Amino acid sequence: MGEFYFSRFIFSAVSKTTILLPPYFGSTLRGGFGHAFRRIVCAIKGKECTNCLLKDQCIYAYVFETPIPDGTQMMRKYTVAPHPFILEPSVKNQRIYERGENLSFGLTLIGRATEYLPYFIYALDELGRFGIGKNRGKYELKKVFEENPLNNEDTSEKLIYSGDDKMLRQSGSPVQWSDILTLSPSSSSEMRFSFITPTRIKYKNSLTKDLEFHVLFRNLLRRISLLSYFHCGHRLDDKGFKELIEGAKKVKTVKRALYWHDWERYSNRQKTRMKMGGFMGEITYEGDFEPFWPYIRLGEYVHAGKGSSFGLGRYEMFL
Repeated sequence: MGEFYFSRFIFSAVSKTTILLPPYFGSTLRGGFGHAFRRIVCAIKGKECTNCLLKDQCIYAYVFETPIPDGTQMMRKYTVAPHPFILEPSVKNQRIYERGENLSFGLTLIGRATEYLPYFIYALDELGRFGIGKNRGKYELKKVFEENPLNNEDTSEKLIYSGDDKMLRQSGSPVQWSDILTLSPSSSSEMRFSFITPTRIKYKNSLTKDLEFHVLFRNLLRRISLLSYFHCGHRLDDKGFKELIEGAKKVKTVKRALYWHDWERYSNRQKTRMKMGGFMGEITYEGDFEPFWPYIRLGEYVHAGKGSSFGLGRYEMFL
């Protein structure tokens, strides 16, 4: 497409049995989803992706392992790139779903991953039959809606899949970088950010707890650039990045109400519990936001910091 593009979807399901969830559903959803995805697409069972003959053509390897391709011009010292999807658990953070209760979650697909939407739907439908949570609670996927995040009208959601007939309807066009640019930039001198899920942003090799605006903007700039390069086939023009970062340093913090939220997840791959704490809460900045506006808006959809694939780093911006 020659520019950054993404699509967003809302999955609506009904619990078939009681579902018991940990404090943060996103990690459980991401883990179960990955296992379900691998079950349905893996041709050579029981083999690690790194040693698999099919790894360069495998959808699972692309989505969940996301290896750095040969000849890359970015992240040459790394082995994996940012994943091309973001799962968004409900902000209600409900721990127990009784039989018959509705549950929902969001999914954002970036670039080439949008072509694999049917696999995502099938895997998340299968996950409901396999079960999630510590008691393997079951759910039934009822509907999938495509959401246009730039449309505030009632038509912002379009039904593209129904569990009644298991058929996929025609989806719309992805949201593109050029669509973001058409949004009117803010003329307000103040901007408030509300971090809805734990956010893990590293600056100078340490997780930051005191979020200066330029630190947030650097992270968004890097994340969006990498997602664009590896998944949209488009390298952003970085000639003006240094100037943008210098401008971001002039934005001041006027109110800070952030707090650190600790939680742990169990890594099946590493067979150990991992601390995944991050900051949540609100912070307000003052300055000229016009140069940073498209990156800030896009960041609302692709998140900031580490762990974004299971919903960390989600924020909303208010003027």
